[in-house]
Amino acid sequence: MEYLNQFIIDFIEILNEMSPYLMLGFLFAGILKVAFPQRYIDKYLGQKNSKSVLNASLIGIPLPLCSCGVIPTGISFYKSGATKGSSVSFLISTPQTGVDSILVTYSLLGLPFAIIRPFIALATGFLGGILTNKIDDSDKIATIKDSDTCCTSEEKNNCGCETNNTKQKSKLYTLFHYAFVEFLQDISKWLIIGLVLAAVISVLIPDDFFSSFIGNDLIGMFVILIASIPLYICATSSVPVAAVLMMKGLSPGAALVFLMAGPATNAATITVLNKVLGKKTMWAYLLSIISGAIVFGLLIDNFLPREWFAFGGLHHHMEGHEGHWELPNWLKWGSSISLSLLIINGYLQKYLSSKKEVKTKDVELQKEEKLVMVYGMSCNHCKNSVEKHIGALQNIDVAEVNLEQKILRMVGTSINLSQIKKEIESLGFEFDENVKN
Repeated sequence: MEYLNQFIIDFIEILNEMSPYLMLGFLFAGILKVAFPQRYIDKYLGQKNSKSVLNASLIGIPLPLCSCGVIPTGISFYKSGATKGSSVSFLISTPQTGVDSILVTYSLLGLPFAIIRPFIALATGFLGGILTNKIDDSDKIATIKDSDTCCTSEEKNNCGCETNNTKQKSKLYTLFHYAFVEFLQDISKWLIIGLVLAAVISVLIPDDFFSSFIGNDLIGMFVILIASIPLYICATSSVPVAAVLMMKGLSPGAALVFLMAGPATNAATITVLNKVLGKKTMWAYLLSIISGAIVFGLLIDNFLPREWFAFGGLHHHMEGHEGHWELPNWLKWGSSISLSLLIINGYLQKYLSSKKEVKTKDVELQKEEKLVMVYGMSCNHCKNSVEKHIGALQNIDVAEVNLEQKILRMVGTSINLSQIKKEIESLGFEFDENVKN
């Protein structure tokens, strides 16, 4: 019972520290969604040079994409005309940061970490893209037809294709709906997992665990790296885990390794890169992240003052230190309650949408309808990517995904399932023509 009580207390403490910055980060995410629609992003990534690679890294750093959402988005850039180097640069830099993650980093790990993370994401993304262009010159870009550069009528609010008479209203709706519904739904599961894991570590692992049982910062980095590479965790949810690990004696450099390798590498990303972009690109991607994590981790541990990384808000709040400026309690609790209600609302909406019938009658008798299963989709970015690429095919008029049931509904003429299977698998998802009821 004592452990349970301590778990609940630590969970609430961490949530209260994170929630105000998360809410602000979600708002910035919505602003980015409206201000920088994807159709304006694609055109800056198409040249096989350092400028396109740098553009990809700069674009990726503030984008609030979760680890699963960055995969179809990065592949979408490649299929839309981006080079392999630009795509890898985007795939490396994007999951490491994001406006929400940077703000949460500031709240739990302090200002130095919040400043350092985006610069390291930029450097590793840029170097990874340059390395990819050097060792893999087999760019075979599968371009998408012109109609794919804009959205279907259902997606116009989200991509900036609004009509003039509804533009003002739809942009405001898009901002808040994306920030506090779509994006929140995408990361809520991993956010909860990260909070629970951080609280469990806080309760079960002894203080000074890493300094007492491992003792060497470099060995700690490799231990964290080995554990992080296959791990599936988003940039935001990795922060509370890193904060608690540092409180248990993990060095700031090893914590950085976790913050880089955890979000940027996982089994799904590695598999997709190998399958779609090729083995050389996949190895360039892994080499860039692993070497970047170790190098920057060593730089932090050996050349920056350790006290820079000892004044995070979580550490001071949980250890009872004085003299640290904190947000007022009413703001913390209000943000935590609001965030909790928004997460509950997201799961409620998912539940209600799963109850809706996927099949609908098509009044045009000459059209055919087909339903297939698509496995591997876990967020709205995955859903939008599948709908975008399948809907762009010449013989497909309608492509709709039910994310909860993993069903893709297509309406068109002479639908070729082999072609659909190839397109689905090129995005990194699994195809099954046998629909489960």
